[in-house]
Amino acid sequence: MSKAARRAMRATARRTATGSAVQRGFTYLSLLVFVAVLGVGLAAVASSWTTERQRQKERELLDIGGEFRNAIALYYERTPGPIKQFPADLTDLLKDTRYPNVQRYLRRIYRDPMTGTDRWGIVVAPGGGIMGVYSLSKGQPLKNKNFGGQDADFNAAATYSDWKFVYQPAAN
Repeated sequence: MSKAARRAMRATARRTATGSAVQRGFTYLSLLVFVAVLGVGLAAVASSWTTERQRQKERELLDIGGEFRNAIALYYERTPGPIKQFPADLTDLLKDTRYPNVQRYLRRIYRDPMTGTDRWGIVVAPGGGIMGVYSLSKGQPLKNKNFGGQDADFNAAATYSDWKFVYQPAAN
């Protein structure tokens, strides 16, 4: 047997013992496909999680905005004397010193869930004071319909800053 034939036999034997070159390529390709499918699946889960987190923040903003609106209403309606007034500052909702016993309408100034800060936009009343608050976020809401009651104006909102939680006193 010639040297070339012996080398060819050894190469064939090596390839058979470790698997053929075709099998190694197929395993590698299968692994690449698996990693790609796994990546697409994880991206879909991350996208779904992000959307759900935004919806949760929207619900939280609606709850907190409603709390501010109710606190402003209580402050206004409980004004001693015949002339009603809105709070001059949000901290007035924490501690109303117009009475002998301190009144509290909020426990704390809530953080805006959209911006993560305790800074809010202020809706100024015609006669002065604060009649409402809104988020400073310019993000686009996912929820854009099916608002009811005092939030009905939010159906046409393009950004979160358009969600204004305003107390409108009843006309006398």
